[in-house]
Amino acid sequence: MTDETRVPSRVFRPAKQDAETAKDITSSPQTEHPAYRLAFQDMDFLLREDLRPVRFQLELLKPQLLLDEAHIASTFVFYGSARIPEPDKAEALRALADTDQSKRIAERLIAKSKYYDVARELAAMTSNFPQDASGKRHFVVCSGGGPSIMEAANRGAADVGADSVGLNIVLPHEQAPNPYVTPGLSMQFHYFALRKMHFLLHARAVAVFPGGFGTFDEAFELLTLIQTGKVSPIPVLFYGKEFWSRVVNFEALCEEGVISPRDLDLFHFVETAQEGWDIVQDFWRDKTPTTSGRPRS
Repeated sequence: MTDETRVPSRVFRPAKQDAETAKDITSSPQTEHPAYRLAFQDMDFLLREDLRPVRFQLELLKPQLLLDEAHIASTFVFYGSARIPEPDKAEALRALADTDQSKRIAERLIAKSKYYDVARELAAMTSNFPQDASGKRHFVVCSGGGPSIMEAANRGAADVGADSVGLNIVLPHEQAPNPYVTPGLSMQFHYFALRKMHFLLHARAVAVFPGGFGTFDEAFELLTLIQTGKVSPIPVLFYGKEFWSRVVNFEALCEEGVISPRDLDLFHFVETAQEGWDIVQDFWRDKTPTTSGRPRS
């Protein structure tokens, strides 16, 4: 064997090549029947109820490959309402309100519009975090990819010329990605469970802005995972103490004995972008990984 000898990395024809060849097959009753389709090109087959475990695997794998290829090692996740208006557009809500109740709701949403700017500012801060020695990117902004607080997060990253991730989900009503998500990192999910998993697999900090059922679902699942030790502690920032204290009586949960007083230390109430970013930096400063994957000082 000489120095010029080259051993091929593969000897089988690539699936893509066979897929192209399969398009040119001679038409016959056999080749036209669905049974003859290549399994990975047969949508009717892939969407069968029996194939749900395979679809789970695909929905877990595809986003992970995209993040790996983009050299994203960790993310800063933003949760929050899809209904809080951008400050410049907040007055439109007041104009549309035609009853006393809708006017009161409009006023409350307008009051929370300041968090759009806070989320945008925080996202710009975290997006400036430098790459590590191996070229991996950290604290990359990741949102649900939709409007309002999610848009503000992706927009903040775009303000400083940084990439950001958007994890959209198919809903009965159209939910298009906001225009600030990096196109190559704009992903769509069918399964809520897989989407929530991808939010947290790389999350090293989470900002929770005022929101509804979806925000509650995501935020309190994270707190439960940390509380039970399934996830190592990470900074969890609840923006808007007035809002969160009004809609969730955390102290009452302690008084009723259904959570421990120390569980209130799993998160921080914050108001400003700088305050939140300082907490995140203080948490991770001088921490190094251990063999268990948990950070240590």
